[in-house]
Amino acid sequence: MIVRARAPLRLGLAGGGTDVAPYCDLHGGCVMNATIDRYAHATVEEGADGQLVLAALDREAHLSCAPDALQADAGPLQLLAGSYLRICRDYLRDTRPPLRISTWSDAPPGSGLGSSSTLVVALVTALAEYFNLALGEYEIARLAYEIERIDLGLAGGKQDQYAAAFGGFNFMEFQADERVIVNPLRMKDWVVAELEASLLLYFTGVSRESARIIDEQARNAASGATRSVDAMHQLKREAVQMKEHLLRGDLRAFAQTLQQGWVAKKQMASSISNPMIDALEAVAMANGALATKVSGAGGGGFMMFVCDPADRIRLGRALIAEGGSLLDFHFNPGGAVAWRLA
Repeated sequence: MIVRARAPLRLGLAGGGTDVAPYCDLHGGCVMNATIDRYAHATVEEGADGQLVLAALDREAHLSCAPDALQADAGPLQLLAGSYLRICRDYLRDTRPPLRISTWSDAPPGSGLGSSSTLVVALVTALAEYFNLALGEYEIARLAYEIERIDLGLAGGKQDQYAAAFGGFNFMEFQADERVIVNPLRMKDWVVAELEASLLLYFTGVSRESARIIDEQARNAASGATRSVDAMHQLKREAVQMKEHLLRGDLRAFAQTLQQGWVAKKQMASSISNPMIDALEAVAMANGALATKVSGAGGGGFMMFVCDPADRIRLGRALIAEGGSLLDFHFNPGGAVAWRLA
């Protein structure tokens, strides 16, 4: 039997960073995000000769060992190892069956599209299907979060796992005691179409390690650094505003809120922006952009730009001239899904 799964990557539209502890535990966080038609993929099948095989195909990383010899600290394969070990521990009574698990993603690590967390959601979804585990979206997202943040000790927030599990446009609330509420938005078709026509997604060519940026942000929140915490409060308010703008189809206000959120986000940690990002923002604004935002933690990866659709070609050409590339995308209403092959 072969099981495949995929989970959608996401664009963070507002409130990103308020889903990171300790801020969300102390003040509550709100995030507005949406998934796109780019995915993290996982395949699970029976292993051969009693061996466990892990393969991150897009990273050219491969490991073959006896199942009982696997350790969570598996370098570039740690997401695969952590997911396998957690499922075995929680649902298979610590038995470790020989499997072949392979993954790949449509976006590079450090892209700012939530690729690492989305990959864990795809893995959990595939393993749940393979072992006939009745896990819903909340359970998959929570399990993926715990694998990444607790079992593997990787810094980050919560929004990526829930976005990948649920899919679509969601307003998310993050509260103390790990409580998460996902509120799906019923978006009008014309609003989604206009938003797709108005958004450009640009890859800077520079992947960044989000953990370092998130660690600085978390330290600022824990220490009560006024500038950083005030910025997070503002981001949370803007997530609420963003939800209202999208439901009303007010894309001018959407662009204004996106830009205000980017200005506030840069106050959360010193490494969120840098001279390269500042220069790209200046080029974009000179060529029709109404708003700019770095996707994810910041520092590099993908940048989003909002413009009047009439300025889309001019803006795109100006950005490409800076050495990066544009990613064509559409919004995706579906969440993580798994299927079986005979």
